[in-house]
Amino acid sequence: MISIVIPVKDGGPELVRCLDAIALQQIDEDVEIVVVDSGSTDGSPARAERAGARVESIPASEFHHGRTRNLGARLTSGETLVFTSQDAYAATTSWLARLIAPLRDDERVAGVYGRQLPHDDASPPEQYFLDFLYGPSPRRQQISAEHDLTFEATLFSNVSSAMPRRIWEDYPFSEDIVMSEDQEWSRRVLLDGYVVVYEPGAIVHHSHAYSVAGAMRRFFDSGVSAEQSYVAGGRSKAALWSAAIRYAQGEVSWLWSTGQRRWIPYAALYELAKFTGLQLGRRHRLLPTSLKSRLSAYPGYWDG
Repeated sequence: MISIVIPVKDGGPELVRCLDAIALQQIDEDVEIVVVDSGSTDGSPARAERAGARVESIPASEFHHGRTRNLGARLTSGETLVFTSQDAYAATTSWLARLIAPLRDDERVAGVYGRQLPHDDASPPEQYFLDFLYGPSPRRQQISAEHDLTFEATLFSNVSSAMPRRIWEDYPFSEDIVMSEDQEWSRRVLLDGYVVVYEPGAIVHHSHAYSVAGAMRRFFDSGVSAEQSYVAGGRSKAALWSAAIRYAQGEVSWLWSTGQRRWIPYAALYELAKFTGLQLGRRHRLLPTSLKSRLSAYPGYWDG
């Protein structure tokens, strides 16, 4: 059996779209859906139950990226665990089959994650960001030593991911990290000799419409989490600056070549906000808790 875990908070029509796309999947195995709802007030639990999902409700204050997904996994019975988000939906009826296939072929594969295509209304900077991370080429990620850890090597996303239950039992998601629980998980399995696979044929539609301030908060949390994930290897700390410069140059070139030049000033401001948030997050130990709470997308994490 395949068990799909979905954290939900006021999912609305997006949740319905996600569940409808799951129902259309063409796969020979039984599929169960477990929704962990954190205080929805829009009827999301009832919507999920009508779609055949098991719903576990928790207070909004108890939501945590790692803890909530661990709770959902504990409530499942399948030997293959799949994680997705309420605002993501499968682009094809083969999404689920393509996502789990690498797990069947090689027991060294600890996890698989799929491609994310932006929604039609996504801004050009968001479109470039998703294509940069989740392009059309497959890859196998593995390392030989801790100094090989980089953002690229540890990339993994629970927007669309799969892993054997036995792996999750040995490597549950961290419950003491504000976000990036997926990349922190990836770091641990890679260090223990496993392989992570990116399967671009497993496609979901997913993107965010962050404001400039929202992007800074999101990347502040990413920077806080970085020390437990993609900059934990030491060498990648210095590489972060050069990677940011290459990314910015690539984005400007893409905007120019695709006739979207009017977006360049906004993209410059947007990327500056993201990079500022990232750098502040990496130095969060120097900041007072009250400021960290204001800079974070999850102020409750700091209150705790």
